[in-house]
Amino acid sequence: MSTASSLMGFARSSARNGAVHLDSVTIALALGIVLLGLVMVTSASVSIASQETGQPFYYLERQLLLTLIGAGCAALMFCVPTQLLERAALPLLAIAVALLVLVLVPGLGHLAKGGRRWLQLAGLNFQVSELARVLVLIFIASYAVRREEQLRESFVGLVKPLGLLLCLGALLVLEPDFGAATVLFATGFGLLFLAGARLRYVISMTAVAAALFGLLTVTSGYRMRRLTGFMDPWSHPFTSGFQLTQSLIAIGRGQWFGVGLGDSVQKLFYLPEAHTDFLFAVLAEELGLIGVVLTLTLFLLLVWRSFRIARLAADAGLKFPAYLAAGFGLWVGIQAFINIGVNMGVLPTKGLTLPLMSYGRSSLIVALAWVGLLLRVYHEAMREQRGSATVRAGSLGARGDA
Repeated sequence: MSTASSLMGFARSSARNGAVHLDSVTIALALGIVLLGLVMVTSASVSIASQETGQPFYYLERQLLLTLIGAGCAALMFCVPTQLLERAALPLLAIAVALLVLVLVPGLGHLAKGGRRWLQLAGLNFQVSELARVLVLIFIASYAVRREEQLRESFVGLVKPLGLLLCLGALLVLEPDFGAATVLFATGFGLLFLAGARLRYVISMTAVAAALFGLLTVTSGYRMRRLTGFMDPWSHPFTSGFQLTQSLIAIGRGQWFGVGLGDSVQKLFYLPEAHTDFLFAVLAEELGLIGVVLTLTLFLLLVWRSFRIARLAADAGLKFPAYLAAGFGLWVGIQAFINIGVNMGVLPTKGLTLPLMSYGRSSLIVALAWVGLLLRVYHEAMREQRGSATVRAGSLGARGDA
């Protein structure tokens, strides 16, 4: 008995202190998307950077710096045990709410492009919705673990977190940032559904949420202009439909193989936000259908890998990390779908970046940090599985010796 206990204790200790497990597939996919983004940001921003700063590679240099900062944040998040995040879920939610409130305070929130979405930190603007979204989803994941039975069996279990999401979405709409509110609600809603919320409750709450978002749209002249411009952009090609028509022209010019890297015409001061929200349109113009298929494939594979890691964590009995990984996959898939849909005229125009690709301080840094958290989930799942296998092997060996 003492021999078996010693072996099992040694196995557990070895599992805890074992090697670091890195998912090379996730790293390769994230790196591929980031590198493709660097190339396209450079191509899309050369003209505007030359005009604004006199430095053609101004945005490339800043994107490279942001990538390095994001990689450092990813390494930091990889070192944070998910158990710590689970215990700190409520304080993290409080931080998210505080950030979303502070940005609305005149003098604290930075007003730009018609919205108050940024806080100035050390002379730099930080878009609080990017960080707040991750903190809120951490809380939703912890709620799904703590209230699993209530979530699966009662309507109240679903209403409580959805009420929270609606309140936070209202704060985002006040900025206004309707796109971020949509992504937050859709991602949180999807995570709750994966956690076991009943389908009939999900359908009924989806109808309520759709009605509320529709009401927000029709009561705002700004959002109504965007909606009507999206439905028939060619009827207002120089006003409300200008951005979308230029994006459609860019995508149409790309055809099969594109006009060639760096040879886009629409990025030459025709297409607004060519290196941020409408980077995909420039990519489609320069790389054609081949580039579009490559981009979509990379994102689909990253989403698939996220859910694969979520499954590994769930099989290892790690529910909270599994929900974190699933939340990342939902976020990447939903935001990429919306951004690409906006570029192609399938969805109304929203100010959302293409994850890990578009130029943007907050979005790139937070997205890379979230990749680090995904890698942490993989590490813990593999450690748990291999530790359990080692313990079982030790137990069998001890029985054989006996």
